[in-house]
Amino acid sequence: MNRSITVFLFLIFANLTSAQIDRVEPPNWWIGFKNSKLQLLVKGENIASAIPSIEYEGVSINKITSGDSSNYIFIDLNIDRNTNAGTFEIVFKPKKGRRIKYNYQLKSRVKSAEDYIGFNSTDVIYLITPDRFANGDPSNDINKKMNENTIDRTDDYGRHGGDIRGIINHLDYIENMGFTAIWPSPLLTNDMFQASYHGYAMTNFYEVDPRFGTIDEYIELATKARQKGIKLIMDQVANHCGLEHWWMKDLPFNDWINFQKKFESKDKMVFSNHRRTANMDTYASAIDKKELSEGWFVNTMPDLNQNNPFMASYITQNSIWWIETLGLGGIRQDTYPYPDKNFMSSWAGAIMKEYPNFNIVGEEWSYNPLLINYWQQGANNKDGYQSNLRSTMDFAMQNLVIEALKEDDSWNKGLIKLYEGLANDFIYTSPKDIMVFPDNHDMDRIFTRLNKDVVNTKMALATYLLMPRTPQIYYGTEILMENTAKPGDHGLIRSDFPGGWTGDSTNAITGEGLTEDQKEMQSYLKKLLNYRKTSTAIHDGKTVHFGPVNGIYVIARILKDETVLLLLNKNQDEINLDLDRFKELGLSGKKMTNIISNEVITWKQNLKLPGKGAFIFSSK
Repeated sequence: MNRSITVFLFLIFANLTSAQIDRVEPPNWWIGFKNSKLQLLVKGENIASAIPSIEYEGVSINKITSGDSSNYIFIDLNIDRNTNAGTFEIVFKPKKGRRIKYNYQLKSRVKSAEDYIGFNSTDVIYLITPDRFANGDPSNDINKKMNENTIDRTDDYGRHGGDIRGIINHLDYIENMGFTAIWPSPLLTNDMFQASYHGYAMTNFYEVDPRFGTIDEYIELATKARQKGIKLIMDQVANHCGLEHWWMKDLPFNDWINFQKKFESKDKMVFSNHRRTANMDTYASAIDKKELSEGWFVNTMPDLNQNNPFMASYITQNSIWWIETLGLGGIRQDTYPYPDKNFMSSWAGAIMKEYPNFNIVGEEWSYNPLLINYWQQGANNKDGYQSNLRSTMDFAMQNLVIEALKEDDSWNKGLIKLYEGLANDFIYTSPKDIMVFPDNHDMDRIFTRLNKDVVNTKMALATYLLMPRTPQIYYGTEILMENTAKPGDHGLIRSDFPGGWTGDSTNAITGEGLTEDQKEMQSYLKKLLNYRKTSTAIHDGKTVHFGPVNGIYVIARILKDETVLLLLNKNQDEINLDLDRFKELGLSGKKMTNIISNEVITWKQNLKLPGKGAFIFSSK
């Protein structure tokens, strides 16, 4: 055989059998964490056959673990607290072929851990579905490399083109409205074949979806929001990934996802039973618990196995990576009760240990306050479970306010329902840290649920914003967006924000094309939000409420010399309210300002209320 041909064939064979590196995750890290450990996932053909080494002062390899797939290796590092920032080489020595050198960067942290201030009761959060909010950069609408590569604004479940640039362009509007935090639904790559717009079936946990923009734009959003006093909350998913995730074609371990053998053999999949009470139910069967935490959410969302320690590390490190990269002001964790609950406690604990002033809210869709309470840190749970979770979502109060306002006015039935619901706060460790909301991206718009009643909608918003809670408002609520034509239709619930697209005939930013009711609601909420922004009584004050009488329910928030009163009046006609019943508030003879109308009254023997509505007075 010709010598040149022999050499050529040898090189081909060596290339086929030698190791290579396709990705390393996390893609970089930082110095100065309390936890000195870092676990790197290294993916590449035959990389498990290579032996890694590092020569960098302060960085040492504790352990090397090959995956069940020969294309993965996991490297456990220790990073001393005194290690300097810089770039070091990881040298991989394979059994065959040449050594591979990979440069890995350790960065200095931009600010101290204590300076990561999470959202709290001083904030009002603006929830945004990015694809439906504003299209700031039409050039990224279609990406031919993605599985879903069309734009169709007439399709409720198709992509519409909203992006990160669109949110950046509207930060002035968000600030002027009085919001102090934004929560966009997931912006990471969701390379699914359909309905990829919502973002909850992620296919790469370290990549921004190019149809939303770039990581530089994500960082720009965080930076510009922060400059306006607006915190950025990241929507994360620890329970599942998307079926088209890059690792689904070559899973690192035989138990990387739950029911992996069924997936690989294309057997009938086991789906979650959605029996979330199995987490705390002392009678729950083992099979109910297993099907809850290990069953797939839907057939396009593989369930991640947090009991695999490498998966557990991957999820936790990913959260910390994004906190540092974006300077986050909080995390919203999707489908909180579905993953392994002990892992979720460890996950939240690891984050809160590193960032003691941070905050995380978990989604627990339950109308039972006992279940909501179970997930808040400090709860006196019978099984001793502690979640390390400061906030959880208050679906119970969200629903109760709406039911109370729709209830028949006779015998104060609706208002008493609300009064007794708020009385349930005795069970919560910290009611003000629980997130309440009129609606969100998964439920009918509040204007729809209240039968398009503007007065009831104002009453509801005032109640959510003045009770001891951390409120969240869904984009478009301020202009009475609704989905009456198709109740329950998620695509319609997530309709386009008017004015977010060039050529829109209606523009919520300029007011062009809005109805008088829409303009009035926008003005109402703007006044209420901007007042709330500076009200320490609403943020941290004591709450005193008075049992409903004659169709009127009064809630007071009190801190030092500031008293804020919410009077919910369900009477259609003018009523003269006797103020003697409220003497304990110590307001007699004081000037009180209606924060919506700016009318000033003197708190005396009685108060005329012109009819149904929410009346908000402040002693400031």
